[in-house]
Amino acid sequence: MKISKKTTIAEILRLGDSCKRCNKCCTYGTGFLTKADIHRIARHLKLTEAGLKKTCLEPVTKFNTTLYRPLSVKNKKPYGTCMFFNASKGCTIHKVKPLHCRISTCDENGEEISVWFHLNYFVNPTDPESIRQWKLYLDSEGKNIPGGTVEELVPDKKILKKILNYEVLK
Repeated sequence: MKISKKTTIAEILRLGDSCKRCNKCCTYGTGFLTKADIHRIARHLKLTEAGLKKTCLEPVTKFNTTLYRPLSVKNKKPYGTCMFFNASKGCTIHKVKPLHCRISTCDENGEEISVWFHLNYFVNPTDPESIRQWKLYLDSEGKNIPGGTVEELVPDKKILKKILNYEVLK
C-alpha cells in the first residue's frame, strides 16, 4: 500500500497492527504524544495534564512544533527505555497507548508511517518556519511520502516563494 499524507488514521492503525511486539520501540526510545493522548493518559493515571507533563513527559520540538513524549530511562546511553515500559508486563499504559506507539512498526511500512505522523502532527502548513524546516529536511534527503512536498503543503507558488525567501516570517 502507498501511504500518503491523506491516508486515514484508521488505515494507518490497521497498518500499525502488523507490529510483532518485539519491544524495540519501547526499549530504545519513546513515541510522541498528541493532545488527545495526553488527555487520555492523564485521566488514566489520575493526574492533571499539567501534572503528567511535569512528572512523566518531556517536550520535543521538530519542524517548529512542540509535542511531548514520555521520559526515558537512559542508563548512561543516548537512548533509553520508555518510563511506561515494564520488562515483564510490557506497556503499563497499554489501554491508553499513544497514537504514535500504536502505529509504529518495524515492517516495510514503518518508515512511511513515521513520515505520515510527522507530516500530520509536526509539520504545520500554516507556519512558515515549519515549512522552511521541512524543506531543509527534504533537501538533506529526508524520507517523504505523497502529499509531503512543500509545493503540496503550500500550493500557492507566490506565498511559498516568499516563505522560502524569508519574506514571510510568521
